[in-house]
Amino acid sequence: MPGSRTGRPPVQRAVRRPAGASRTRRDNPVRRLHTRLRKAWDRPLTAYYLIFGGSLLITVLGLVMVYSASQITALQMSLPGSFFFRKQFLAASIGAALLLLASRMPVKLHRGLAYPILAGAVFMMALVQVPGIGMSVNGNQNWISLGGSFQIQPSEFGKLALVLWSADLLARKQEKNLLAQWKHMLVPLVPVAFMLLGLIMLGGDMGTAIILTAILFGLLWLAGAPTRLFVGVLSIAATLGVILIKTSPNRMARLQCIGATDPGPGDACWQAVHGIYALASGGIFGSGLGASVEKWGQLPEAHTDFIFAVTGEELGLAGTLSVLALFAALGYAGIRVAGRTEDPFVRYAAGGVTTWITAQAVINIGAVLGLLPIAGVPLPLFSYGGSALLPTMFAIGLLIAFARDEPAARAALAMRHPRFGRKRGTGGSAFVRSPRRWNTMRRRASAARSSGER
Repeated sequence: MPGSRTGRPPVQRAVRRPAGASRTRRDNPVRRLHTRLRKAWDRPLTAYYLIFGGSLLITVLGLVMVYSASQITALQMSLPGSFFFRKQFLAASIGAALLLLASRMPVKLHRGLAYPILAGAVFMMALVQVPGIGMSVNGNQNWISLGGSFQIQPSEFGKLALVLWSADLLARKQEKNLLAQWKHMLVPLVPVAFMLLGLIMLGGDMGTAIILTAILFGLLWLAGAPTRLFVGVLSIAATLGVILIKTSPNRMARLQCIGATDPGPGDACWQAVHGIYALASGGIFGSGLGASVEKWGQLPEAHTDFIFAVTGEELGLAGTLSVLALFAALGYAGIRVAGRTEDPFVRYAAGGVTTWITAQAVINIGAVLGLLPIAGVPLPLFSYGGSALLPTMFAIGLLIAFARDEPAARAALAMRHPRFGRKRGTGGSAFVRSPRRWNTMRRRASAARSSGER
């Protein structure tokens, strides 16, 4: 062949790349940062840290904002300025105990609590309609007085009851291969959900009913409901929603306030408009903690439904984006737990809790931003209200327990040891790990003996 005296084909040499190009690729700081973040994101305990850390930060920041937003309201009611903060702090302390309890409970015990919690929630929601026991707050008959200034809203515990009971029901049916039949998928899940919705709507609480409907659809989607079934249930729910909205002048007025920039005749959109004013006056970094103007009687429910508006005014765009990022991380972690498990109960329960918290956060923030009608639901873990905080923190404890129960997470936690005093096995023998300073001294002593000293 031409170019070769021996007739062999010429050897093709590899084209050398410039050394600087490969070094530039390896030393690219953006690429290295992306690689490190991806490795950290894929670690087994990432979901556990996101759930625990995200919920803790949201709760602590919520306590700070409740104290800031509720002072003027408390003083106007001739109460101490820290009145609402102290009640919220007490609820957060009880909720923290419930969170730790739920995070340490085995999955079998969670499944065992499903029916008692459902029965208790239904009983309390029925008591709300009994004259002399139930009480009305802001036009909704959904409260029970516990004496003094303490009240409880049973419909908030209905969310937790629906999640646990539905997850146990769907898991048992999946284990028996019954979910392929649409009758087993709908019955008794949909009738029980509609019973809870009916008890809630008797009191006029449309916002909580929307959250329960979102949980129901989330569970059906996780169970693999076909599109026709989804469309049918959604059509029934939408028809009932339209009827309930059109038959209530208050709900129609709230629907008309979407995107409003003026209070309108009779100040019908006063709350929605002043929520926008609070967000607009906050700027990038806000007016400063405690320096809100709208909470001085202009913005109704500043420490409950519209606490996100006060956060935007005092902490600015940076504060609101931080809250959104924490909820997004919490939602991602919940989806990750539901997607990686092989236990059907864990998948349904984690998906139901994630749907509950995410949907409620979207509805609350959307109402403050003027994108959705005001539904009267609090921001999870953030707004004032012990009835909403306690079951939500118990649900967060469920997510933490499920995140710890993943096989990879259990292996990672089993490999962890405290710095001092933990036994560690090597080849069948165990020894006590000594402090780092004692190890250093032992190495020095062995080095001295090896040099000939006795």
